[in-house]
Amino acid sequence: MQNRYPRPVDATLGVLLLVLTALSSPVFASQDASGEQKVFRFNISPNGYPPYLIGDQSQPSGIMWDVVSEVAQRLGYRVIAEQIPRKRVDQMLLDGYIDATPRAQEWADDPEKFLFTDAIVDIEEVFFVPAQSSFYYESPDDLISKTIVTHLGYRYPLLEPYFEEGRIRRFDVARDKDMFTFVLHGDRFDAAVADRLVGKWILRNEGLRQHFDISSEGISNYGFRLMLRKDWQPFASQFNEELAKMKANGELDAILANYR
Repeated sequence: MQNRYPRPVDATLGVLLLVLTALSSPVFASQDASGEQKVFRFNISPNGYPPYLIGDQSQPSGIMWDVVSEVAQRLGYRVIAEQIPRKRVDQMLLDGYIDATPRAQEWADDPEKFLFTDAIVDIEEVFFVPAQSSFYYESPDDLISKTIVTHLGYRYPLLEPYFEEGRIRRFDVARDKDMFTFVLHGDRFDAAVADRLVGKWILRNEGLRQHFDISSEGISNYGFRLMLRKDWQPFASQFNEELAKMKANGELDAILANYR
C-alpha cells in the first residue's frame, strides 16, 4: 500500500485548528487577541478621595481601588491607575483614554451617556460637630440660621433651597481636612457636612476623633459605582457578578474594615 502524506492544505488547516483551540483555552482567558494581558485603565484622580481612593503613595489603595483590583484580576485584567482631573474625566472616558472612574450616578452631569455598575459602597453625607455640642439634626429646618462648612464645588440637593434663600449659610472650603479645622476652631461655624467614611478617615489620621460627634441622620445616601462607556456592558455584568459574591462571602466587609 502506498504511503500517504498530508497535503500542504491539510497541514495548514491542522495548524489553524491548533491555534484556535489554544486561543479558546482558559490559559488565554486573561489575554487579548494580540496575546497581551487585557488592561483596565481606572481613574483615581490626582488627589484621590480617601478612604475610597488613596493615590499619594507608590501603590494606590483605598476601598474602590482594592475592590476594582480584586475583581479585575479575577476577570483577567491588569489595572492601571490614571490621575485625571475631574473636569476632564467624562470626555476622556468617552474618548477611550480611560475605561472607568468611580462616580455616584446622581453626581454625573450626563448619566445617560454612561454605563454604571451596581453600587460598591454607599456614600452617606452626615454632619460632624464639636463633641458635646448642642447641635441636633433631623430635618433641614433644624439648620435654619446655622452656618455649615461645605466642600467647595459640591452640591447638596436637599439643602440647596435653604442656601439659595439664605435660611442656612454655607461656608466653602477647598480641602476635606480643612473643613474639620474650621468647625473645631471657628466660633461662627456649627457643623461640617461630609461623607461618613471620609470624615472618620480624616479624624482618625489627624488624631481628632474624640473631638467630634457625628449625626445619626444624614442628608443623602448615594451608591458609589464604576462609571464606564456603554460598550463595556459585558465587563459590567461580570463585575456585578463578582461584586455580589464579595458582598455575600464577607470579602467586601473585610476590605471596608481596613479603612474604618
